[in-house]
Amino acid sequence: MPRRHIRVTGAPEAPLRAALTALRAELGVPEDFPPEALAEAERAANAPALPAEDATDIPFLTIDPPASVDLDQAMHLSRRGTGYRVRYAIADVGAFVVPGTALDAQTHRRATTLYFPDGKVPLHPAVLSEGAASLLPDQVRPAALWTLDLDADGRTVAVDVHRALVRSRARLDYAGAQQAIDSRTAEEPLALLEVIGRLREALEIERGGISLNVPEQEIIEHDHTYELTYRAPLPAEAWNAQLSLLTGMAAADLMIAHGTGVLRTLPAAPDDGGAPARAQPRVGDVGRLRRTAHALRIDWPHHLSYDRLIRSLDPHDPRHAAFLQECTTLLRGAGYTVFRDGNLPPITTHAAVAAPYAHCTAPLRRLVDRYTSEICLAAVAGQDPPDWVLTSLDALRGEMADGGRRAGAVERGCVDIVEALLLKDRVGEVFDGWVVDVEERQPAFGTVQLESPAIIGRIEGDGTPLPLGERLRVRLARADPAAATVRFAPA
Repeated sequence: MPRRHIRVTGAPEAPLRAALTALRAELGVPEDFPPEALAEAERAANAPALPAEDATDIPFLTIDPPASVDLDQAMHLSRRGTGYRVRYAIADVGAFVVPGTALDAQTHRRATTLYFPDGKVPLHPAVLSEGAASLLPDQVRPAALWTLDLDADGRTVAVDVHRALVRSRARLDYAGAQQAIDSRTAEEPLALLEVIGRLREALEIERGGISLNVPEQEIIEHDHTYELTYRAPLPAEAWNAQLSLLTGMAAADLMIAHGTGVLRTLPAAPDDGGAPARAQPRVGDVGRLRRTAHALRIDWPHHLSYDRLIRSLDPHDPRHAAFLQECTTLLRGAGYTVFRDGNLPPITTHAAVAAPYAHCTAPLRRLVDRYTSEICLAAVAGQDPPDWVLTSLDALRGEMADGGRRAGAVERGCVDIVEALLLKDRVGEVFDGWVVDVEERQPAFGTVQLESPAIIGRIEGDGTPLPLGERLRVRLARADPAAATVRFAPA
């Protein structure tokens, strides 16, 4: 689930917070939970529905960003003969949220956690998402415990999921985990993250999938001004993501086999012969991305496929980082596909995963994951999904679509605000850039990619058609954080 994360370090508090407050109001972002929902969350935190099985003897660990406290997943990795066993514990939100309650209604209203540079708007009250339901270290928690057995090549050979009590022994961040792995001081459950992660990456390449190593953007103070930088993800983050993908693919296969479920789908573009392509962008997207690559001076020979280009990029290079950010736009066609009673949909795959896939590993932050978890638990138990799940599936698809649109609007709005904040004192300055897009009906209007800083903004000309794909000197005409607006004009 690539997302354009933006963190602001040292930026002026007042202008940023005022603009973000206005954005929340404009988008109707729900902030506070109503009293009855908070009361239900408090009661659930004190008396959750606990499973009978005790798996607290398994020494799970979590790996998350340093500041994270809403911990959805914990892992334990081990060898199994010539293969491997992945135990993946997912927070059991169903143990806390009762269908039909005020708290449940709030989660359906929100659908996802929303992320802002100055904080987040959670899907669940903090007493659950950062407390009783979170897989915090040294705390006994209810979980959906996945056991995925892999062969020596990392291929799945057996899958099980059931409810159990778990207890994490260690809370790691990515930098600490990476350092322990690189220094060869990591114990086997952590050291195997690299082994299994690399095997799963090789299988991803084999099936034609693509994982975007999208950097995090930061605005940092430098010499009494502010600049845009990128933080490239660590290999441990990609290996951890492979475990989430592995579980999501297993969940999709379970639901397909049992005839009812919710898949995360993304249509693939047809190849020249009309057959489905593997993780390739559509023709129009290819042209746009090639123009962006040209603007960023990234060599993309016509014989080189999109997936091979992506794997050749270095997210530590600011130009490559900016291109990877642009590639996330290809995922905007993804949606949720509901099916039941064995009537499979025409499309069951996600083009970027190159396999059937479902969201199931982030129930503290995404509503649909609670439902896919319940369906998979029922499937393995040989039971029908609960009635409350079945009656909510069709509405769930629309709720997640609305939540996704709101999250996208928040993301775009935050990007616009931060970029306007970065440029607000540079109105009138001239920058070197490339025209990466031109409106078909108004060719004097389009999009320009600056060489430095790595900003993509709207350009409005005076009637002369913009030179698509060509270098252009542009003047910053407007940068207003309050209006979340950046505008350029030909210099």
